[in-house]
Amino acid sequence: MKESAFSFLRGWVRLDIRGGDLEQLINKCGEKGIGVWEVKPLPGRRMELNVMLGDFFRLRPLLKQTSCRMHVKQRNGLPFLSLRVLRRKWFAAGIVLFVLAIFFMSSLVWDVEVKGNVNIPAEDIKEAAKEEGLFPFQWKFKLPEQDKLSKTLTRKLEGTSWVGVTIHGTKATIEVVEATKPKDQNLNSPRNLVSKSDAVVTYIYAERGYPKVAKNDRVKKGAVLIAGYQAGQTVVSKGEVRGLVWHEYNIETPLVKKESVLSGAKKTKGYLYFGNTAIQLTGYGKNQFAESVTYTENNPITWRKWKLPIGWMSENVMEKADIEIEQTPEQAKASGIAQAKRDILAKNGADAVVKAEKILHEKTENGKVYMKVLFEVEQNIAEEVPIVQDQGE
Repeated sequence: MKESAFSFLRGWVRLDIRGGDLEQLINKCGEKGIGVWEVKPLPGRRMELNVMLGDFFRLRPLLKQTSCRMHVKQRNGLPFLSLRVLRRKWFAAGIVLFVLAIFFMSSLVWDVEVKGNVNIPAEDIKEAAKEEGLFPFQWKFKLPEQDKLSKTLTRKLEGTSWVGVTIHGTKATIEVVEATKPKDQNLNSPRNLVSKSDAVVTYIYAERGYPKVAKNDRVKKGAVLIAGYQAGQTVVSKGEVRGLVWHEYNIETPLVKKESVLSGAKKTKGYLYFGNTAIQLTGYGKNQFAESVTYTENNPITWRKWKLPIGWMSENVMEKADIEIEQTPEQAKASGIAQAKRDILAKNGADAVVKAEKILHEKTENGKVYMKVLFEVEQNIAEEVPIVQDQGE
């Protein structure tokens, strides 16, 4: 468990526990559902821990049962801050204004998100919603009823079959279902299926047209596989033809490869944010890392199921370092062959299957492994070619 915005609102204390059976005390806290965190053992049968203010008084009977004593080291959170602030009128007034500001900010629409659109630009959808009164920084009580707004936007936006509008906290979501248009039917001219490379046919299925080759036939690039003729007339040939094709690769793989990793060193910056505005409070100073990556974590203040547009943002700057990894010649060979296979699949389709591989030539010099490899691949070998009108069968 760690401190969060919710813990700050409820308040928590840091306790110094000494004497007695400390282990039994921790076990009893777990049994009673008393959450403790940042437990730190200390010399002389002592330990420090954090506990919520609401559980502080429930802890006293457990201290008596385990013969432990406690001392409050720190008091943290809004209840203690309120006691200190209320002693000063101006600070008390500031707190009231702060609470009012949160209330008013939570009554505004801060963001409008569009989902589900493919062909209709999000800007056009947001513009139509703006004309109906839905836009960032609009008061939520001024918005039309969601059902009425959904029907209006559906009528207004051409190419939609349904538009839904939902409000969650300070965020409005417009979900669009676009109308399905019938696909344009292309009027294809008669055509043959021909081989796109030299191959040995392993499978042929002619759905339309006349098969010109059979299984185990050797074909040249450009040879007709399924002719676009059927019942004495030209047709658009359809079918599937697979064959064994040979691909030759020249592979070059280094024995030392470089990779980027996170070293574990980091710098954390803390911000208090209001909507789209953030004020840095911690982590000042220049970034001393030569290379780095940044991860951002938002922790908004929540009330019931709503997230308020105010909270704490942590920005973790992680150092990135380059390391060198040595490979054996066998590992370099395996890496190079695996990369070549990925390239074969990318160029010839995911249904391509590498049946065999043969290293024709191999040498290691200048810190690299050089190979010439022949791959036997079963793949789709058919491609469409239009039939010239005066072409005979």
